[in-house]
Amino acid sequence: MSSGVAEAGPVFGQVDSTAAATRPLFIGTYTDGTGAGKGIGVGTWDAASGQLTAKSVVTVANPSFLALAPSQRFLYAVDEQAGGKVTALSVSNGGLKVLNSQSSKGDGPTHLCVTPDGKHVLAANYDSGSVVVLPVKSDGSLGAATDLAQHTGSGPDPDRQEGPHAHQVLPDCTGAYVHSVDLGTDTVYAYTVSGAGKLKLVHQAKVPAGQGPRHLVFHPNGRYVYIANELGNSVIVAAYDPATGVLTPGKPQTTLTAPPKAGVRNYPGEIIISADGRFVYLSNRGADNAAVFAVGDSGASLKLLANTPVGKNPRHIGLDPTGSFLFSSNQDSATVTSYRVDKSTGLLTATGAPLKSPMPVMTLPL
Repeated sequence: MSSGVAEAGPVFGQVDSTAAATRPLFIGTYTDGTGAGKGIGVGTWDAASGQLTAKSVVTVANPSFLALAPSQRFLYAVDEQAGGKVTALSVSNGGLKVLNSQSSKGDGPTHLCVTPDGKHVLAANYDSGSVVVLPVKSDGSLGAATDLAQHTGSGPDPDRQEGPHAHQVLPDCTGAYVHSVDLGTDTVYAYTVSGAGKLKLVHQAKVPAGQGPRHLVFHPNGRYVYIANELGNSVIVAAYDPATGVLTPGKPQTTLTAPPKAGVRNYPGEIIISADGRFVYLSNRGADNAAVFAVGDSGASLKLLANTPVGKNPRHIGLDPTGSFLFSSNQDSATVTSYRVDKSTGLLTATGAPLKSPMPVMTLPL
């Protein structure tokens, strides 16, 4: 059904000259602390085997999340730090070039997205609990912020929910609404974004207190949402009305087939969905695996199928554009690992040798 990985493989900075047809790959890292990276890793993934290689680094401070413009000509990275920033880069022939940076008007931005029309970048400031809007210029560079939405409130966890902590912001399937997931207030906020880059709050959806929602993903049919709850060690299926932006959360359910080892607490991280909407994948940090869920009832239910072992502290998982491979960014193992996806069952099998990379926290394959 699934298999683990060996912690060995090519080192970041080396390129396999015998590689077959390959596609571009970008790796977000942390650049602070022992063993930290230097910026955004630039490399490739093999379309036949899923093998990862890497060749260079573009200097950006703590680029912990990356987002590609709809045109695929530009890439945007958060600079997760006090006095946060967002950096714009051009994409050409699998390489990157820094265009400019703008203030995120907050501290610790952890996530960002590009609106479907490519005209605005939105970023979630985790430490400040706010969402910022930055206009995109014709050359892909960023203008100064046009709006900032400040979340308020707290939750029952005194260590993690003493105030708002916006952890994600992304558009729904229609692009009519953007949603910000706030771990500190147990809330998903729905906004509209005007052509002038102004935010208007239209709805707030509460999950059960203390769940600490981190990220969500939309079913392709646009009528259901799956929320990964970092503090609650759970996933929630929510109904969604794309006409109004209203999200209605259901009950939390587990992300693990068995409890983690004694003394280990599990923190769900990234959540993603296959393009056909049949399978949902979630990274478990602590248990250190990727959960595989089957989607049922036209999107209204999830059934946990398996927990596939990955590296230590998988902060992010992502699928390649064909859905053939899943890549896990294992922050504490300093590896990015590859898994072949069985498209009929959704299950994962380790493939290739892990790519060694300093503090990888996000992988974006093109």
